[in-house]
Order: sequence, then structure tokens, then C-alpha cells
Amino acid sequence: MSDEIVFGFHAVSNLLKRSPERVRELLIQKGRDDERLQEIVDLAYKNSIHVQAAKKSVLDEKADGNHQGVLARAKPVQAKGENDLLKQLDELNEAPLLLILDTITDPHNLGACLRTADAAGVHAVIAPKDKAVGLTATVSKVACGAAETVPFYQVTNLARTLQELKDRGIWLYGTAGEASESVYKTDLKGPIAILMGAEGKGLRRLTREACDHLIHIPMAGDVSSLNVSVATGVCLFEAVRQRQ
Repeated sequence: MSDEIVFGFHAVSNLLKRSPERVRELLIQKGRDDERLQEIVDLAYKNSIHVQAAKKSVLDEKADGNHQGVLARAKPVQAKGENDLLKQLDELNEAPLLLILDTITDPHNLGACLRTADAAGVHAVIAPKDKAVGLTATVSKVACGAAETVPFYQVTNLARTLQELKDRGIWLYGTAGEASESVYKTDLKGPIAILMGAEGKGLRRLTREACDHLIHIPMAGDVSSLNVSVATGVCLFEAVRQRQ
């Protein structure tokens, strides 16, 4: 697996603060000398990370976007597996709030979902290994540090994992536009997992059949559906509101 390129003040700073052991090298733009950049350099030196000055053209070539004069080469984030998930659930001392993403293929959507999950205090995000995007560099960039903080699990058999969650008393709430039950009128205070379907297609048949309840987000306009990351935010924060 190739190294991940992380760039920009916010993303690099988060990486150095949360997962400095992943960073192999830090590149800073020659001729730049400002307070924000110095803070990042100080973090790197504190963690014994090699810092190298480079021309702007070198950073431009390596970064797929606005690097702001700073770029890190890092080991990629590794998703965890089923055994790690079950171990985490066994160690929780509060009602789980889980997010399950069924075959999400767009890295921007996964990154946005991770960022939202972090903000909502989700205990874990679960996705299948097949036919779904993993933790790519684009996902990490869009997630703005959440790829390092939110436990992300990729499972080989999602249907089996869903059954294991149910066996642990976790209720599964799947989202579907045609569902009769509104997310705002659904009790989301207990141990729950919210299931979001793929872009355009929604939940797969076996995933849908595993759900205890199907819920929908009431739509007032002419558009029939929301982007999956936006819908994730609506559902998660309704659960957060109720649980508080």
C-alpha cells in the first residue's frame, strides 16, 4: 500500500497531533516563515519527524490541491476488522451509536460521513470490504482528521456482522425514502446502528431485510433524496438530540 500524501495546515496539523507515528516525512515550502507553519514544524521536531524544505513546484507536483506550503508523507490509515469491532463493543460502558455505510463508493462521501460521525460522537463506522471505498488519501483529506479519530471497520460479510450486532441488543435503523416512519418520530435513544445506503441505489436487499426499522427523512421540496453524507448528518444529529 503506497504512502498517503496529506497537505494543508489543518490536515497536517491534525495528523501530527493525533497520529504522529504515521508520518514519515514533512515537507515545507522554501522561503515561507510564518507562525502557523512554525507550529507545524515544532510539532514535527517534538515527534522526531524529519523536516525538509522544498521548492513550491515540488509541493505542487505532490499535492492534489492547495497545500498552503506544507505537506506530509505518511503511512496510510488502516481499517480494522470484525474482531476489533466486537472487542470495542464489549468494552463500551454506554449505549452504542453506530453508523453503517452499505457500499458507499465515493471517497468524498465517505470522508464527509466520517467527519460527521466524529462530530456526533459515533462509536464506530462500519462498511463492507467489497464494492465500497476504503480509507484512501482523498477520504482522509475530506475527513479533516476524522479518519484518525473515528474507529472505521471493514467487514467481509456485512449480513453476518449485522446479525452479531442484533445478538448484542443493538437495534438496526435503515434509511429508505419509501419508509413510513419518520426519523423525527423514531426512538433513537438506545443501543442503535443507523444504516445508510449507497449513492443512488440505497440499501441492498439483504441489508434492508436485516433492519429492525426503516425510517425516512421528511422532504418538503421537489428533490426526492439527499446526498448520503447530508442524510447521515440529519439522522445522526437527531439521535444525538434525543440522547441528550
